[in-house]
Parts: sequence; structure tokens; C-alpha cells
Amino acid sequence: MSDHSNPVLLRYQEQGIAELILNRPDKHNAFDDHMILTLIEMLEQTDKDPQVRALVLSSNGEHFSAGADLVWMKRMARNSRQENIEDAHRLARLMRLLNQHSKPTIALVQGAAFGGAVGLAACCDLVIATRHSRFCLSEVSIGLIPAVISPYVLRAIGERQARRYFLTAEPFSAEQALEFGLVHQLVDDAGQLPAACRSLVQRLANNSPQAMQAAKSLIFAVSQKPIDNAIIADTARRIADIRVSAEGQEGLSAFLGKRKPNWIQESDDVQQDSDCQPG
Repeated sequence: MSDHSNPVLLRYQEQGIAELILNRPDKHNAFDDHMILTLIEMLEQTDKDPQVRALVLSSNGEHFSAGADLVWMKRMARNSRQENIEDAHRLARLMRLLNQHSKPTIALVQGAAFGGAVGLAACCDLVIATRHSRFCLSEVSIGLIPAVISPYVLRAIGERQARRYFLTAEPFSAEQALEFGLVHQLVDDAGQLPAACRSLVQRLANNSPQAMQAAKSLIFAVSQKPIDNAIIADTARRIADIRVSAEGQEGLSAFLGKRKPNWIQESDDVQQDSDCQPG
């Protein structure tokens, strides 16, 4: 399948960076069942690949994603309730795979991020957007609800903001998204997204891959849990395990020896122009 006909592109860059690129610019990167299945396949592939150290989610064209493809939604509306449940489970699987991807994930957002695209951003660890980006949870305006993305969006923006924007379907700005916690960093325009991404990639390349995976797992284990004996015991076990791990031992040895740990490659010291190009 050519790049032109593939709804998602998977490219491998320098420094062990995998980039998933939404590739339906003529449809504003709206996603349908084909794009969802392709994203699931590529997320599983990159999650299992030991050479991948970080994952970038970007898009071709003017907009990050307009959310669900209306032609697809119209088709699903004619299907049975059971078929709609199965279809929704595929989207839920996509969100869960992205949210729980074992590698650090970075979303680069330009233009519109509407509906399910807000969910994609909420599932990524780091989000960089342009100051002109717009976000919208628009589902209720067409008689739907942001159901399967809601657990991730709620954790990103909080219940109080969700109680407004789930109900009003009004767009909110990149500055508001930054204030809410959905976005971590703003740049002036799409042309600055690659450089901002490279800076984050460089920071990630300096860190232990094993420790970053363990840190992500730690967040999920601790978030919104009571600080009880079970959490205390679990966190004690986790730090003990990482201390005696190969990378834990190497990191401590390198720090005490005032040298670079062995996971920092020579190429990591130079930021490559090819990294993190949005499309």
C-alpha cells in the first residue's frame, strides 16, 4: 500500500524514535474503522519493538484530526446495537493501547483536535500544540457522547472542566488546553513543532529506557489510589526491583563514576533534523 492510500504511516527515525502519522489530510485526518485498526496494529508493533525508545503521534495536513469520520458514523448508525458495541470496543482498545504504551509518547497537535482526537492527545504522555490549535469535545452537538475517551480526558482536564465542555460542545483554545493540563507546551506555529519535539526526544534519550517504562507503570499503579499499606509495600518493591536491575546498576555506577550510562548513544548527543517531523 502506498503512502498516499495508507491512513496511518509508521516511520522510524534516529534515536529509536517511531512516528505514527495520521494520513488522511483530505478528510482532516478524521478516523474510521480502517484507521482505528491500523493504529491498533502499529501501536502493538511499536510497543513490542525493543529498538523503539519513544513514540511520536503526528498528522499530515492542516489539522491534527477532526475526530470521527461522519461517513463511518452514518454507516455505524445503520448497524445493530451489538455491532455498535463491538465497534466501540475497537476504539476503546486503541485508546487503551496508546494510554498504556510502554514507551514515552508525544503528540504533536496542529489545527483542530476534535472529538476522539482529544482522546488521542489525552492518552499521550506529552503533548505539544501550536498556539492556534483548537480543541472540542463536540459529540453532544450531534446527539452522541464522548464515551470511550472519557476516562482519559477526565484524567487530563479534570471533572470540573469536563462538566462544562462535555455538555456545551464549545471549542477551547490551546491556551485553555495548557491551563487544563491537556497540553504541556505551546509553540507559535506548526513549523516549530519538530524542534520542540527534538528537544523532548533528547531529554528522553538521556534517560534509562527501563526506568521510564517502570515510571509509567508506577503512575498507573499509584494514581488516585489511597496511600495505604498496599501502596507503600508496592512502591517499596518497585524501587528495590529497579535498584537491582541491570540499568539501575549501570545508572548508579555511571553517576558515581562521572561518566555517561551505556544507554546514551553517541548519536544521542546530536539532535537530528529528521526526528519528529510532523508528516
